[in-house]
Amino acid sequence: MMVIRPIRADDYQALYQMAVESGHGFTSLPVNDELLMRKISRSEQSFAKKVTAPGDEGYLFVLEDVKSREVCGTSALEAAVGLDDAFYHYHLGKVVHSSRSLGVYKTVDILTLCNDYTGVSELCTLFLRENRREKNNGRLLSKTRFLFMAEFAERFADRVIAEMRGVSDEHGNSPFWQWLQEHFFSVDFPTADYLTGIGQKVFIAELMPKYPIYVSLLSKQAQQVIGKVHEKTRPALALLQSEGFSNRGYVDIFDAGPTVEARVEHIRSIRYSRRLKVRIGEVRGSQPYLICNTDIANFRASWLNLELSEQSEEVTLPAAFAEALQVSAGDWVRLSRI
Repeated sequence: MMVIRPIRADDYQALYQMAVESGHGFTSLPVNDELLMRKISRSEQSFAKKVTAPGDEGYLFVLEDVKSREVCGTSALEAAVGLDDAFYHYHLGKVVHSSRSLGVYKTVDILTLCNDYTGVSELCTLFLRENRREKNNGRLLSKTRFLFMAEFAERFADRVIAEMRGVSDEHGNSPFWQWLQEHFFSVDFPTADYLTGIGQKVFIAELMPKYPIYVSLLSKQAQQVIGKVHEKTRPALALLQSEGFSNRGYVDIFDAGPTVEARVEHIRSIRYSRRLKVRIGEVRGSQPYLICNTDIANFRASWLNLELSEQSEEVTLPAAFAEALQVSAGDWVRLSRI
C-alpha cells in the first residue's frame, strides 16, 4: 500500500537521491544539501502554521510504501509564488506589421519577459522513481495535491499553475537556452538551471533581454521547442490537461517548456471531491478513488477501489486502510474518483 504524507527531516537522504535521479532541467530539486534541508524545514513549518490566506508557504509531500517504508516519490505545492523573489516567464504573443500603401500585412510571434503569475499557487517538484511508475502511483502523487487544496482552500490562491519541463538532451543542453546563451549569457543551461534552483535569480534580471524577442530571429532549433515538453514530462502534462489545465502562451525562460494553469474551482478532482464520514468494514468495489484525511499536521492520502453512490453520506474503509490514513469510525475523509 502506498501513502502520501508530509515530508520529515529523516526523509532527507531519500530526497537527495531523488534530486540526483531527476536529472537536468528539474529546477525545484537541485542537488544541494543546504537547499534540500531548507525545503524540508520550510515544509514542516508550513504544515504546522496557522494560515488564513496564502503566503510564503511550501508543502512538500512524499510517497511512501507502507510495508517497506521506502520513499518512492515526491510532489509539492507552493501557496503563492513571486512574493519574495521575482517569478519570471516569457509570454508568447503577436504583433502585426502592416502597410496599406504597400499591401503588406504580416503577423509576427514575440516573446515578452513578464511576472504575470505573481501571487498564484503552484504545483511543483513532482518526481516518481522509475521502478515505482506503475498502477496509480503517479496519479496518487500528482492528484493528492488537489484534495489537499480542496480541504485547505484558505491556504491557496484561486488560480494554480504548473511549469512543465521543456526539451533538453541527456546532457542537459536546451536548444532554446543555447540561443539565449549565445546572444546574452555566458552561462550554460545546467548551470543557469541550478542557480535558479538554489534561489540565485539576480542574474536573470541583470542579463535577460528586456525587450520582446522576435521568435523568427531565434535559431530553427530554438523555435521548434517553444511550448514543447520533455519526453518524460508528457504523462504529467496529459494528467493535468485531463484535470482542466491549459496553456495560455506562457513558457519557461530557460527551456521554453509550457506553463499550464487552471482556476481552482474548475479543476476536476477539486470540483467533484466530497467529504464523507468513515465507517470501518469490508469493502468491495471496482472504481478507484483518491482518499485523504482532514488533518493538516498529520495529513495522509492513498487510493482504494470503492462502490459509492452520489447520495452516500458515509464511506466504508477496511481497518488497515483506515489505520494507514490515521482515521477512525466517525472521522471525516475527502475523496475524489480517479
